[in-house]
Amino acid sequence: MKPKIAFFDSKPYDIESFNEINREFGFDIKYFRYHLTPDNIILAQGFDIIIVFVNDMINADMIEKLAEYGVKLIALRCSGFNNINLKSAQDKIKIVRVPEYSPNAIAEHTVTLMLALNRKIHRAYFRTRDTNFLLNGLLGFDMYQKTAGIIGSGRIGKVLIRILKGFDMNVLAYDKYPDTAFARKHEFDYVALDELFSRSDIISLNCPLNKETEYIINRHAIDKMKKGVMIINTGRGKLIHTPDLIDGLKSEKIGSAGLDVYEEESQFFYEDLSDRILTDDILARLLTFNNVIITSHQGFFTREAMANIAKVTMKNIMDFCEGKELQNEVCYRCP
Repeated sequence: MKPKIAFFDSKPYDIESFNEINREFGFDIKYFRYHLTPDNIILAQGFDIIIVFVNDMINADMIEKLAEYGVKLIALRCSGFNNINLKSAQDKIKIVRVPEYSPNAIAEHTVTLMLALNRKIHRAYFRTRDTNFLLNGLLGFDMYQKTAGIIGSGRIGKVLIRILKGFDMNVLAYDKYPDTAFARKHEFDYVALDELFSRSDIISLNCPLNKETEYIINRHAIDKMKKGVMIINTGRGKLIHTPDLIDGLKSEKIGSAGLDVYEEESQFFYEDLSDRILTDDILARLLTFNNVIITSHQGFFTREAMANIAKVTMKNIMDFCEGKELQNEVCYRCP
């Protein structure tokens, strides 16, 4: 089987990385600039496989349409799959993903946000561009011996912990499934969530989004934190209840926030909206804080990660075409 593949939400860097890897596979790929939506789903007609990204929201009605059009596989070129209605896809369309592409890339971006916020690099950059060399308002703190609370100690969390231990920071972690051997080796403690909130100078969210973690950072959690705490989210937008985050910033309970994700990001991220009015009042409010840095879900964006995304996606498709077991399948109820 040589499948016809439709690739949605393609950017120049996607096309470059996938074309490079496709030299090994020889697939017939048609690239579309647009997100896959109910309005343009007709574009998928005649294709066996579609490749989509994190902001392509595929609901139950779209699954039905895709199945009618003959689509047999949805290949996610990302690790998250909360944008797909898995229940509707069950027994109709197979779903595969890229479970990890570079834990190092995301962990390093997390630390970049920490350091930039702490030392006010974003503010210093704009000042010096304006020939303003004053230091007023740029005071930071030593990372040494401060306490970092890591929520989620999976692949990304583990890399982050190793980096922060290199700063001689004290590390606390919370995870439903703690890796006690890793904790002993790297000399950090797993603690209850409330203890992590109350003791941490910096809190980083590196956990998946599910029913248990949705809005894990909310008003009640913020009330338990140290005054001036730094919060970093490179996980998923809905890990934070954003209006509560804004209240925390306004009251100065939260000293700073670094966000690589936003719960309504699918409407904005990866697009150039500089010539338009920003219609999302919450995002617009966040952008007014000089102690908040927002990046457009770029934590993964390294050459190594892009190459790995393309390679794993292509391998997932090849395995499907050859009738092999799908190592990276996600489903509503897997056998």
